[in-house]
Amino acid sequence: MHPHLSRLRTALRAMDADTATISVWGRKLAAVLGGGGRLLVCGNGGSAAEAQHLTAELVGRYRADREPYAAIPLHADTSAVTAIGNDFGADEVYARQVRAHGRPGDVLMCLSTSGRSPNVLAAARAARRTGIAAWTLTGPAPNPLAALCDEVLAVPAGDTATVQEVHLAVIHMLCDAVEDAMEEATG
Repeated sequence: MHPHLSRLRTALRAMDADTATISVWGRKLAAVLGGGGRLLVCGNGGSAAEAQHLTAELVGRYRADREPYAAIPLHADTSAVTAIGNDFGADEVYARQVRAHGRPGDVLMCLSTSGRSPNVLAAARAARRTGIAAWTLTGPAPNPLAALCDEVLAVPAGDTATVQEVHLAVIHMLCDAVEDAMEEATG
């Protein structure tokens, strides 16, 4: 087997134990979104792409035609990102948007393979100060982001590509869990 596939298989096996947690996250997120709350998502590089993938599945659809859910990828507003970065520094790019868009009861999902990105850490701190739940999909824990967040799913893999690929699988599982919970609630 190719080494990349072997690393991925090992990481996926390790994450299988977190399937129940992903289902719980889905139910919690469905309650937030179904109650008019928002999901804010942040990450850098490949994690930003994954953040946008998650929000697209929720605003659009994952499996079923349904009402759209309020989900915002914080990196996608390039005018805000560049203005905030210019005026307040790169570390404030997400935190300032969390303070602007987030409301108590919302959820901030932080994606980071390292758990050490200063702008993602600042966003998690802003969420806590604003009364927003902070969840993270991250690489191996412990790391600073895992320590800051209320809910953590840490992929036990040292390879960035493997962590990102497992994050994508978790994102799809989370979307599935959200839609299942919403279907149950509207029965």
